[in-house]
Amino acid sequence: MPAGTGTTAPGGTDETGRHQPPARCDRTVPGGTGEAPLGTTRPDGIRPPASQAPPALSGAPGRPDRLMRNLTIFVDSFVRLRGRAREALGRAEPRPPQPGLPQWRKLVVTDRAEEADGVVSLRLAAPSGGPLKPWQPGAHLQLELPSGKIRHYSLNGDPADRACYRVAVRRIIDGGGGSSEVHDAVTQGTVLRVAGPANAFPFAADPAVLLIAGGIGITPILPMARKAAALGLDWRLVYAGRSRATMPFLDEVRALPSARSRVAILADDETGVPDAADLIGRAPTGAAVYACGPPPMLAGVRDAVNAAIDAGRLRALHFERFTAPPVTDGHPFEVELARSGTVLPVPADRSVLDVLRAHDPATPYSCQQGFCGTCAQRVLRGTVDHRDQRLTGDERAAGDMLVCVSRAPESERLVLDL
Repeated sequence: MPAGTGTTAPGGTDETGRHQPPARCDRTVPGGTGEAPLGTTRPDGIRPPASQAPPALSGAPGRPDRLMRNLTIFVDSFVRLRGRAREALGRAEPRPPQPGLPQWRKLVVTDRAEEADGVVSLRLAAPSGGPLKPWQPGAHLQLELPSGKIRHYSLNGDPADRACYRVAVRRIIDGGGGSSEVHDAVTQGTVLRVAGPANAFPFAADPAVLLIAGGIGITPILPMARKAAALGLDWRLVYAGRSRATMPFLDEVRALPSARSRVAILADDETGVPDAADLIGRAPTGAAVYACGPPPMLAGVRDAVNAAIDAGRLRALHFERFTAPPVTDGHPFEVELARSGTVLPVPADRSVLDVLRAHDPATPYSCQQGFCGTCAQRVLRGTVDHRDQRLTGDERAAGDMLVCVSRAPESERLVLDL
């Protein structure tokens, strides 16, 4: 699922009583050539400056030697072409990392499984079978899909399993196309570029915790439940969904240590749609609440938990959204696309990204939360109300803007380099 977070804070067993961990990955791909990390992708159009040819051998001022100039051009071209060829063959050396940009590498899909109606899981491993980077509950990966779309999906396997990562994706019929592409075009053996893991929804292992998952929101919550059980915390899990058929990883949830006393599974078609009181009513006193699910559920949970925090019954709320947060304190303004002169009005309750995607559905985006940087655009003129969690002061001063969350003052016009 897309990873994006918010925080409100000052700051199971089976019938045999055995914990059932998720399946581990121990397969490799025959003939693998290694991870071949690609390093950081440079911004479009930026290349190192061409080498400077030495002055003319005749000593004529201001005139480079023609032979050396042509030789320099040939060498520069050869080096560029050789680098591209080595990268295409998977033998490119890693480029030096650039601060603030994700580091991409190639992983292969070693397994794909139907986890519930409309939900598939992917297991990703290094082509060489080597160990992957460690991660903690709440972490996510960025996946570059075959079309070039970039999407964020929570890791939901076992952090101790360094042989593979596991993510799960629910098909969203009227979404941006990323989930449908995973379901339709990504199969066992597909090689994907991956960045991460990164963690924008960290589990702080509070002494008492209530974990709330709605549907596919179980993906970041399940590793948290395993961690809470392993640490001996006072924990509870409420897992809600439309029906059991649509709820992934039910077997793993039921296999959690002390699940019978600590886990509640609420299917709408069996017990009705739970309200916020149903969801938080099982929380231990003084618990921190971690929630992930659809916006209506999160809105109700947020209000109920905030009231309980004010009353001293709960301690904190940490949550992860599926979709973009609602625009708050927004004002109408305009964006102008400099290359065409097109002017697009941005209503008070919509983001610049929404407006740009309505104008051009190919507009790149991913998290819609203001932390991944995929939607960054350059502002040529106008004042930006920066609301992201990603850009540095220098990047903002240079004109960068994350159009998924940042805006402009009322009646302002932003001129974008589009």
